[in-house]
Order: sequence, then C-alpha cells, then structure tokens
Amino acid sequence: MSEPWTLHPDRALPADPTTRGIAREVYAATKDLPIVSMHGHVPVEWFTQDTSFGDPAQLFVVPDHYLTRMLVSQGETLPRLGVGSTADEAVETDPREVWRRFCAGWKHFRGTPTRYWLEHALVEIFGVTQRPSAETADALYDQVAARIAEPGFRPRALLDTFGIEVIATTDPAWSSLEDHTRLAKDGYGERVLPTFRPDPLLHLDRATWRDEVALLGAAAGTDVTSYAAYLDALRAQRQKFVEAGARATDHGHLWADTTPLDDAEARRIFDAALAGEVTADEARAFSGHMLFQMAAMSAEDGLVMQLHPGVLRDHASGPAATFGPDKGYDIPVVTEFTRSLRPLLDAFGHHPNFRVIAFTVDEDVYSRELGPLAGVYPALKLGAPWWFLDAPEAMRRFRESATETAGFSNMSGFVDDTRAFCSIPARHDLARRVDAGYLARLVAEHRLDLDEAVDTAVDLAYRSALASYPRP
Repeated sequence: MSEPWTLHPDRALPADPTTRGIAREVYAATKDLPIVSMHGHVPVEWFTQDTSFGDPAQLFVVPDHYLTRMLVSQGETLPRLGVGSTADEAVETDPREVWRRFCAGWKHFRGTPTRYWLEHALVEIFGVTQRPSAETADALYDQVAARIAEPGFRPRALLDTFGIEVIATTDPAWSSLEDHTRLAKDGYGERVLPTFRPDPLLHLDRATWRDEVALLGAAAGTDVTSYAAYLDALRAQRQKFVEAGARATDHGHLWADTTPLDDAEARRIFDAALAGEVTADEARAFSGHMLFQMAAMSAEDGLVMQLHPGVLRDHASGPAATFGPDKGYDIPVVTEFTRSLRPLLDAFGHHPNFRVIAFTVDEDVYSRELGPLAGVYPALKLGAPWWFLDAPEAMRRFRESATETAGFSNMSGFVDDTRAFCSIPARHDLARRVDAGYLARLVAEHRLDLDEAVDTAVDLAYRSALASYPRP
C-alpha cells in the first residue's frame, strides 16, 4: 500500500447514498454511547491482577478461536499458532513467529467479521497504519508490543479507554468469587459483575462431572451425596453470586429441551451418575430437566437466564483430546425451540420475577420460532446474533426476520460474547452501524420517522441491554 492504512468512516453502512445519509445520522446518536457488555467471557483475573497482556500474539492470536480456526482451515496448525503441543509437533514459543503467521494469513479474513474486529483494534486502538502482511509483520509487532507495555494499557484502564460502563465475566458455579470480592473492595463491584455458569454440573455423562460436583459441594460448604443436596448447593452458590452483584446465569447446552422429570426419576438418574452408571439418554434427559430447575431458581432469585444452545462442541476429537475442551472446532447444529421451551414458558413465561434471553446460531428459527415466542411471552427476550451469526450480513438478516414478529422491545440489545478484550469496542461499533443501516431503510421507506429510528438505535445499543439484565 502506498497510502497509510485507514478505515473508512462509512464502513458497514448502506451503499445506497440516500439510505447512507440517514444511517449516518442514526449512527451518530449511538457511536459514543457507553458499552454495556453483559454477556462475555473476559477472565475476571485480568481485572484483579491488572497486569500487562504480555505480547501481541497472546493478546490477539492464541486465545481467539475465530482467528485460529480460519488459519487452521488454510493449513496452519494449532501448535504453530502457539495454542499447545501435540505428540508430533511442539508448540511455538516465540510470540513473534506466531504473529508472523497471523500477518501472513491476513488475506484469509477478507469478508469476515474477524477482519472488521481486527482492523478496528489495530487502527483505532493501536494506531497501526500498515495492513498486516508477511512484509509488515515485524514492524507491526514492535508497534503493538510497545503499546501493550504502556501503563495505560492495563485491563482496568482500558475499561475507561473503551467506554465500558459495565462488563460481566463468566464464572464456574463453584467459584469462590474472591476475585469479584477484591474488585468490589477496589471500587469495581458495580462495573465488573460475575455470571453463574453451571454447565459442567448439569451434564452427568461428562468425564469430570463427579469431580466438579465435589467442587460445588466444597464451595457451598456441603457434601453433595444426594439429588436434594445437589439442588441445595446450586441454590446456595447462586445466592452468593447474587450477593456479589451477578445479574444472570449462562447455559450453553447442545439442545434447548426444558422438559422436567418427576422427582423420583431425577433422584434415580442422579444416583446412577454418582455411581458412574448413567446412560447417554438419561444424561440428556437430566440436562433438560435441570434447565427447567434453573428457570425455577431464577424465578426465585431473579437472575436472568441466558440460554444459547445449538453448538456441537469439539467436532474434531483429536484437537479436543490434545488441547482440551472447546479447542476442537465447535460447529452449529439445527436447533428446535418451540416444543423445547414450551415446558419452561408454560410454567414461567408470565412469571413477574422470571426473565430468559434465548440466543441461537440457527438462523432458520428467527422468524419461524423465536420471533413469535418472544413476541408473546413477557419473560422471553430474543438475544442478539451470537457467535457464527455475529457478522454484518447475519445481523441484517436477524433484524429483517425477527423484528416483524418480535418487535424491537422484545430484543435484548447487543451482547459481544467475547474473550478477546480488544474486540469489545469493535463488536459494539459494528452492531451499531448495522442497526443504523437497518433503521435508515425503515426511515427511507417511510415506515419510521427519523426521531423514532434514533430512539430505537439508542435502545438497541445501550438502554435495552441494561433493561434486559436488571438487578435481582
């Protein structure tokens, strides 16, 4: 490139000049709003330790499964990208070499949301003026490394730099919450919130299930040797999360089934699991039963229930076994919601203290199932496009397919669902631009007035996210 690398101010806005002009006005009302990041996976330890992010490879490449999976699809390997070793290949320990591999593969991200997030971070946050490539890799590494080393580039300082008003971490159900206690003492208790994630405890056929039940019991101060003690321990831990400022629970099951079992059957299956004799069918039935139980507990304690099913974890058994859970290329599957959520919504869909936010990676269900469900049950809100759908065209399709039946008021506002801290402002910016474009079209078609479009955009970018996650 002969000219410095810059980002166009109208990126991701409509190409049509009439609509683009309206979209600029709508986007201008949201671009500087605070960020509400109520569903994410940034480790809480980053904020308690508040130390350097290390190096560019550790910040951008190694922890980002969006990035590594694309490079793997083009012939790279996880060891060469610094993720870990295999029997045949040692992990690359030179962060500069990992960074070079990333820069050399830059073209593979063309047209992807990963490209948008990365270029936003590199240009807007790090001041990079050269596009990544094999030729520019070392110079970019030095520039990014120098920025990372600055005292102002620490997690707590970046909350202000990025305009993050509140951010939720995701914490295991047995967490002691010591990190959040420390943050509260340091004045961050209202800004960095925990989220209760019980998934490993609800899937009885996982190899580590009994060990994790023991961790739950230790955290709750009880010996979990029965189904009743198991439920009591979950309730006790949930209460600790509420007291620590939590607003929500988080559930990433494969299926959306919420069919309850009778107590006797639930006890029988639980006892079989403790004895190591549970079947796959029993484990699946129990996981659906426990989603119903989690909803019942949310109706008691007020924690918002976040449900995002439909991803087959660790599709590739080899990398999963070598590198650990969630390193084996997760892939979406067809997901059914109407019948699956019926038991939960029949019991709690009109409960004044219950809220559930449903996410999906199956676009087909927006207009057929989730839109109509969210459009009638007061307890249900439709979550923002998530994971594989967290992309410009998918976001537009979401607005087009869900809004007509759910309306804007039955949507949660944007959530970023990321571990990549520096991508948070980029993800929220992209969502605000896409929403501005969609709302601008409604204005251009005389379906909304401009003031209504602006007001709706502010709702989607800020107010709805706060309202969807109220204090218990």
